[in-house]
Amino acid sequence: MKPARWLALFSLAALFAARGEEARWFGIRVVDAATGRGVPLVELRTVNDIALLTDSAGWAAFQEPGLEGREVYFALESAGYEREKDGFGNRGVRLIIEPGATAEVKLRRTQIAERIVRLTGQGIYRDSTLLGQPAPLAQPNLNAGVLGQDSVQAVPYGDRIFWLWGDTNLPHYPLGNFRTTCATTPLDAAPDHLDFRYFTDPQHPDRVRGMVRETEPGPVWLFGLLTVDDAGKPALLAHYTRHKSLSEIVEHGLVRFDDGSGFFEKLSRQDLAETWRFPRGNAVRVTDADGDFWYFAAPFAHTRVPATLAAVLDPARYEALAWDGAKYTWTRDRPPTTQSAEAELIRTGKLPATATRFATVDAATGAPIRIHTGSIAWNEFRKKWTLIAVQEAARESYLGEVWYAEADAIAGPWRRAVKVATHPRYSFYNPRQHPFFATAAGRYIYFEGTYTKTFSGNQTATPRYEYNQLLYRLDLSDERLRSVTASARD
Repeated sequence: MKPARWLALFSLAALFAARGEEARWFGIRVVDAATGRGVPLVELRTVNDIALLTDSAGWAAFQEPGLEGREVYFALESAGYEREKDGFGNRGVRLIIEPGATAEVKLRRTQIAERIVRLTGQGIYRDSTLLGQPAPLAQPNLNAGVLGQDSVQAVPYGDRIFWLWGDTNLPHYPLGNFRTTCATTPLDAAPDHLDFRYFTDPQHPDRVRGMVRETEPGPVWLFGLLTVDDAGKPALLAHYTRHKSLSEIVEHGLVRFDDGSGFFEKLSRQDLAETWRFPRGNAVRVTDADGDFWYFAAPFAHTRVPATLAAVLDPARYEALAWDGAKYTWTRDRPPTTQSAEAELIRTGKLPATATRFATVDAATGAPIRIHTGSIAWNEFRKKWTLIAVQEAARESYLGEVWYAEADAIAGPWRRAVKVATHPRYSFYNPRQHPFFATAAGRYIYFEGTYTKTFSGNQTATPRYEYNQLLYRLDLSDERLRSVTASARD
């Protein structure tokens, strides 16, 4: 027999074998009853505690010797989603396990935001792959060795979106890269189909590289990512901190991305006593009667700088929104008045409640909300500035409850807020809006955050999802959001 025919028969046999392997799996797809989209991060658990977890397409692959052909009960649990209770109070479904077959299960979404996909990490489409279902990424299960990524920043830069993250888990070691990880995607990429083109190590092309040149020890984190014009070309800048520990900073300053080298290079180093005159949080450019400024939401936009390269590099040009005893004013002489500082001024009678900027309350109950981190963006659909923020020390989770608020000005006041997503006993910190993904004239907006057990008190990590980025979509026409427009004292 000719070699070509042997090769053809071998390929055909391999294909049949692969299909036979796929046919052994029973596929369960969990979908949002309102939208029909697959729901990521749903746990399915059998009576004897075999646990499955849906992937980004909502698929869970089940294969268990002895249970083929039998009716099997799966309890279903997912934050912000639920199945109706049966007569005994259980929320689940009974399915006949038929190898090669599939079943669909619908969940009712109880929260306003819709969970769309997991954007980073290993096994994003693991179960889809096992079941032979479509996986819409070029590398659906491992890209550049990334297992987990912390705290995203993203801005349009040239003809692409430029992304950066903090510490990154790699297969060979936890936090295998703690010098910032970066990638790009096309400007027109769909938010649920992001094929990240990571900057990788030339010596290890399957591994991301540190993006800040550094010889001293310690993690290096970048925040306040922005672009400014430099002789007709965009300059990509950020503030860096080098850490001895989570809370101890040993060096900070500004960096600029060098297109030639593909690294962020240090531009300046600032005194450790300087705590606010630099880019921070998420940067938002605003041109209005005050001028052309970059504002920095950390979480509220109470610092700013003129939107020029010279100004961004000059600490003396930064301004803070501060209470001067009679009113809020922009000043270069004092640090910004934070939410906690404002609350103390109100408590001591030094600031009237009618003048508050950051006294955000639950629109349903009037209870105050202590904001931890957040991001701000203009929304054309609502004709408002929108805040997506995480609450600190909520009853359900320490850093997992996500709120939506609106304001007429980027500096507030931020009055009422509505909870849009929940992560009980888990964290979802540093949420970032991505206004470049907004659709239907801003009706649908997207935000992501870091999903992790860190700071939650929960010792059990969610496999594959732990320490990674989850993406949500929010429909701003939802009637449940209307209460944010009322006065906080109505």
